[in-house]
Amino acid sequence: MTESNTHVQQQAEDTIETKEVTQSVSRQQMAGVHQHATSLLAEVEKLPGGDLVGEMIVTALKLLRDDNNRADLKLINTSLKELRYALKVFSPYKDVRKISIFGSARTVPEHPDYQAALEFGRRIAEAGWMVITGAGGGIMAAGHGGAGAAPSFGLAIRLPFEQRTNEFIEGDPKLINFKYFFTRKLMFVRSSHAIALFPGGFGTMDEGFEVLTLIQTGKCAPMPVVLIDHPGSDFWKGWNYLVQQHLLKNGLISPDDLHLYKITQDLDEAVREVTHYYNTYHSIRYVRDMCVLRLQRKPSPEQMAEIRRKFGRLCTRGQIECVDALPVEKDEPAIQNLPRLTFYFNKRDQGGLRLLINYLNDHV
Repeated sequence: MTESNTHVQQQAEDTIETKEVTQSVSRQQMAGVHQHATSLLAEVEKLPGGDLVGEMIVTALKLLRDDNNRADLKLINTSLKELRYALKVFSPYKDVRKISIFGSARTVPEHPDYQAALEFGRRIAEAGWMVITGAGGGIMAAGHGGAGAAPSFGLAIRLPFEQRTNEFIEGDPKLINFKYFFTRKLMFVRSSHAIALFPGGFGTMDEGFEVLTLIQTGKCAPMPVVLIDHPGSDFWKGWNYLVQQHLLKNGLISPDDLHLYKITQDLDEAVREVTHYYNTYHSIRYVRDMCVLRLQRKPSPEQMAEIRRKFGRLCTRGQIECVDALPVEKDEPAIQNLPRLTFYFNKRDQGGLRLLINYLNDHV
């Protein structure tokens, strides 16, 4: 039986199981489980990260008391296993910058978009970055082909129709197969420090708009999003017309949101948009309502005065301060020596935050 047929059969089984509601377990039946769980949790919590793993165990046990059908339990079980395995694969490379490349699986090697993605993958890998794609053909194959296997990750999705893994990532230990789109999407965004979009269809539009939504709402770290056309193409120009004439013009997004992405036909400009973003800016963290920007270099007093003048509007109270690592950041010893900018961010103006990061990269 092929992988696709196996998936179709699994879908049918899950559909049937939605009608089979599992009977919730009584407190009496759970008594013995709780007794053993208490001892287990006491031991687990002694280990690094054991407090959170213990909470996962407790949450899993609570499922026995809920009126779930078997398909719901399978969804939770499979999702957790997929995420755990994906995190394990990415873990050895957590200190290396990565970019996710999206685009059409239908783009043929002779097409200028394929050639542009091939060259972009090569250049970004030469800059020391790793490349993540959906592991299929078209633009995904071009990204991997340009970068080479060593710096490439593949996040494949099992579909009810055949989707071949491209030759550049097939059999590689950094190839991960997902059953669910949502776990796959989570790993794309969580593992990336930048996004590159080449022309594509519904999937590319979905991935591009989702990333922009997550950045706009502050649900993921700010990162460069570059939309790349080959010379002479107006694909992203047409997309941008929609954004400006229908979304911006009707007040559905703010003018600063246009700073969350960049459109270019110049591969040198595309690579610089990605790599220059981390020239001074390093990373971001929130400590309650306080935004903490970690920097590669400390701004001068004159630069701090200019930063406060230009970007004070981002603060809900107080002003932007330059400080050392906060006590709550002791869990990240590798970046303890980096200077920080801290301020109480309104969390609405993500475009303004991007402009602050641009200023830091260009002037500090």
